Amino acid sequence: MVQAQRPVDRELEAESFAAVLRSSKTAAPQRGEGYLDGAVDSSPEGFSFTCEQADLSHHLTSVGRAVASRPALPVLANVLVEADAETQRVALTAFDLNLCIRSEFEAQVKGSGRTTLPAKLLSDIVSRLPSGPMTLALRATNANGQAQDDAPVLLTSAAGQYQVRSLSAEEYPTLPEILLRTADADGDFVGEESPTAQALELPIESLLQGIGQTLFAASGDETKQVLTGVHVKLLAGDPPCLEFAATDGHRLAMVQVEAEGIPVASAHEEIGLDFTIPARTLREVERILGTQTAASTVELRFDRSQVQFVLPPRASKTQCQQRITSRLLEGQYPDYNRLIPRQFERQITLERRPLIESLERVGVLAAQRNDIVKFNLSAATQTLRISTEAPDVGSGEESLPVQMSGPDLELAFNVRYLLDALRVFHTQQVSLELNGATQPAIWKPLGAMRLCYLVMPVQLRAT
Repeated sequence: MVQAQRPVDRELEAESFAAVLRSSKTAAPQRGEGYLDGAVDSSPEGFSFTCEQADLSHHLTSVGRAVASRPALPVLANVLVEADAETQRVALTAFDLNLCIRSEFEAQVKGSGRTTLPAKLLSDIVSRLPSGPMTLALRATNANGQAQDDAPVLLTSAAGQYQVRSLSAEEYPTLPEILLRTADADGDFVGEESPTAQALELPIESLLQGIGQTLFAASGDETKQVLTGVHVKLLAGDPPCLEFAATDGHRLAMVQVEAEGIPVASAHEEIGLDFTIPARTLREVERILGTQTAASTVELRFDRSQVQFVLPPRASKTQCQQRITSRLLEGQYPDYNRLIPRQFERQITLERRPLIESLERVGVLAAQRNDIVKFNLSAATQTLRISTEAPDVGSGEESLPVQMSGPDLELAFNVRYLLDALRVFHTQQVSLELNGATQPAIWKPLGAMRLCYLVMPVQLRAT
């Protein structure tokens, strides 16, 4: 097994995210239900905006991934809705005290205000409304534009009207933010800045490549907390590189992607880009970035305890901006570079697609007993024999041609670990570098030398 250092055993600090929860009411109102009848005054002062049903539904779905499944506070089951008449923009935010997703888009705003609404209920209603313009209006606000407790919000579309009860925005926790100073028209810096905040721009393509080729290897075991994320490090060079690494203690995926234009030096050199991002956060980043068609870069902001991805407005009819903010994982990440051998006794080259197909077929039987497949490598015949036995079920065996140097070897692997890696390789051929049957095996896509996958063989019992 890969020997991974145990993370520091201490409670993760949530101060950056939970911050100071604003005082809650002694009795939180229950979530409301939508209903067709029950119209209210259609021309009040205050919170009101009109947008396309498709836009609102899309953004509700996007932020809904950060809604707490088991909220510590009732208001965390809600989405924060903010409308700004001056900028003619609406922002939706969901926050579970670990992950925060904010989506901002253009709308026709007639009155500014803030409120929170049941996230799932609102999304379910809006997604079923017919296409076309719809209006969301809050009828009861105080002098500061905040929703009063139990104030009904009216959704109006061509199909009819729905009322949904709200919770005051004052109940919502303080949202996480990484403050950066900005320059005014004269070039002078204005505003506050977090003392340890840094920011840089990343090519979306590089970020997606780093996530896609490592995320699958992150641990799902919450007791190994620091291993449940992907470690990201900025390496000096010309151009500099971003190194992504993930391990679950049995395998390691590591890739270096070029990040041209990223400054290595910064005003806060003692911090640097060297941290571990939760896997859940990166899945959401990958999902949202995967829909980007116009933007080529994403802004990465970070400090000692949190990271934020800021997506620029799309070049489309509705200019939207999205922000994903997450805590960082604490604890010392293992020194994974020490796990990779420097020399190998055996070098094997083989076709990737036939290997995947053979593993998938033999893996059907291997799944009946621990997912283990045997590899028999023969230098004399230049073949790889893949086999498995499942007592009381059957056995399977296939052979593949290889180019091999070094002595013969018999060893075994977890077939799922191999398939996970081979499916994210994108070359015609792959290489396998080996020493012994119980030592790390290194897989690489030929022509992509900055990507490697280490997997520990399974020790075969003597029979």
